[in-house]
Amino acid sequence: MTVRVLVVDDHRIVLDGLTVLLDSVDDIEVVGEATCGEQAVTLAEELAPDVVLMDIEMPGIGGVEATRRITARRPSTAIVMLTMYGEDEFVFTALRAGARGYLLKGAQQADVVRTIEAVARGDAVFGQDVAHRVLRTFTGPQPQNGPFPQLTEREREILALVANGWPNGRIARHLVLSPKTVANHISNILAKLQAPDRAAAIIQARRAGLGDP
Repeated sequence: MTVRVLVVDDHRIVLDGLTVLLDSVDDIEVVGEATCGEQAVTLAEELAPDVVLMDIEMPGIGGVEATRRITARRPSTAIVMLTMYGEDEFVFTALRAGARGYLLKGAQQADVVRTIEAVARGDAVFGQDVAHRVLRTFTGPQPQNGPFPQLTEREREILALVANGWPNGRIARHLVLSPKTVANHISNILAKLQAPDRAAAIIQARRAGLGDP
């Protein structure tokens, strides 16, 4: 069976390189290319690929939101994130959005091919470094000091600013982060707190003593 792949990346040189690589592999066919999240969603519906190889940081809605929309509309399409971001918040945000694979850019070409073939069969696959992070999250010791020990130090810092009523843009400027990174952090915080929305997270944070008095 030929695996039909949609490749998504906003850097043309990366896009061309991935397309050439995958087209050289028997039983893999690149059926389309996209350079932003919105285009990825549109092409996924039009082309019905088996696998989407997706970057995270792109213009527009970005790779995580594109993954969420594609998996909601086409659950049979497997998404593999191929990105330079290996931090926990990016990994878990992508997984919650529905990604079945997560590889760091710089992975061996053979690993990229094997991952595409595996997720097309229904498996979930992570690069070695990412797999270690996932396992460490579930098996490693959890800090017990302070409120919300399940959050990272950065997540608690952002939650405190959210509790103060700060919007994402102000938080991003204050912490010298991109707005997308802040949004990913907040998505991760909501999931860890099991909070349905930002308002619920603020209530939990204020009750725990976070934010200005």
